[in-house]
Amino acid sequence: MNNIKPFWDDEYKHLEYKKMPFNNNYDVSNWREQGYPQDEKYFTGQMVGHNEKIPKWSQTFLDFATYQYELKDVGICFYRMVTNEILPAHGDDYKLYREKFNCEIEDITRIIVFLEDWKSGHYFEIDGQPIVNWNAGNSVVWSGNIKHMAANIGVEDRYTLQLTGHK
Repeated sequence: MNNIKPFWDDEYKHLEYKKMPFNNNYDVSNWREQGYPQDEKYFTGQMVGHNEKIPKWSQTFLDFATYQYELKDVGICFYRMVTNEILPAHGDDYKLYREKFNCEIEDITRIIVFLEDWKSGHYFEIDGQPIVNWNAGNSVVWSGNIKHMAANIGVEDRYTLQLTGHK
């Protein structure tokens, strides 16, 4: 796990989060077969994308991804999972991102930044490796469509930030 020294305030808690449909029908079909009971189209937490009102300090994260990882066209998304939200194992296909920036999935990098210290019931897993007990500012980085999952079976909201860019 990488680390970014926390510099942000709690403005991310007061954004206008929205449920968005999960856009990979193949994964949704598999999850139904596996018995996941989520709503018809909402297998995600709640999001605030880069086209929404986001904190001014968000630019620092965009600059970090651009310079630290030499990424282009970096986008940002704030992500909140409330109690009992589960995003089963999946590999992102970045369909809209690939179309917009004409890039291959292998060239795309995703960075997840944990905005708060770990709380009981919060979970993240990547490539079969569980991650718990994180600290605010810890981050996970991967390229392509590596399988990962997230869940909140705790009683406090779980906040992360996603950065997506390409080489």
